[in-house]
Amino acid sequence: MLKPENHLHWFVLRRMSVTVRRLIAWVSIALLPVQALAWGSTGHQVIATLASQQLTPKAQVQVQALLALEPGSTLASISMWADEHKSRTTAPWHYVNFPRDSCVYVKERDCPDGNCLIAAVERQTAVLKSGASNTDKLKALKYLVHLVGDLHQPLHAGYADDRGDNEYQLRAFVRGTNLHAFWDSGLIKSISDDPDTWVARLSAKPLQGQVDVLDPVRIAEESCRVVAMPGFYPARRVDVAYVEAFMPVVEQRLSLAGVRLAGILNGVWSR
Repeated sequence: MLKPENHLHWFVLRRMSVTVRRLIAWVSIALLPVQALAWGSTGHQVIATLASQQLTPKAQVQVQALLALEPGSTLASISMWADEHKSRTTAPWHYVNFPRDSCVYVKERDCPDGNCLIAAVERQTAVLKSGASNTDKLKALKYLVHLVGDLHQPLHAGYADDRGDNEYQLRAFVRGTNLHAFWDSGLIKSISDDPDTWVARLSAKPLQGQVDVLDPVRIAEESCRVVAMPGFYPARRVDVAYVEAFMPVVEQRLSLAGVRLAGILNGVWSR
């Protein structure tokens, strides 16, 4: 039989509110290192896995033929290649900056040299559609799998004046970070850093949004509008309410990225 004091302790633990228990979990997550990589490894693997499940038979054959050049590779396993091989030349391919007063893409203003995320997605898609060698096509596939994910991370289509919120410093519960890094990984890790857990979570939910939007310009503008949402910039401190308000947005962006990546790849091999 429990002693009275032990019984009381058990009762208190059982009666802890959901909010308090979530806060404990989020504090633990917040103490983990957060890398400034779009969606982090977990998010990109989730997007690639969702896409692989939605390929047409013809696209599946073509994708597998390219992946066979590196035996054992999958869309998920190559999803971080573009970050792992980033250089000064390719770094600008991972984002496009909008002015703070507009989410309408103007090529001459936002990508004058063709060195931005939108142009990079267009180029890699063109390579896959071309008569390029399979080696070049595999490289293009590696870029495309990653960059389509980047397109759906709102802060990779954010504002130029704060470098996509890399300069917007804040505290996420008990640690200092910036808003970009928190969106890359912190929000995802507040649920789980296991890709399979996220795939199951998203697959069980109805997808919201225009799944047939495959134009990188429209997707980037869509991401920019997320950044422009009221409350997107917290008051220098992320709290439980912020996480609960924007978790559905994270889920939507990941799900849309998966279905749209599949749509782009299916379109490459539609004939």
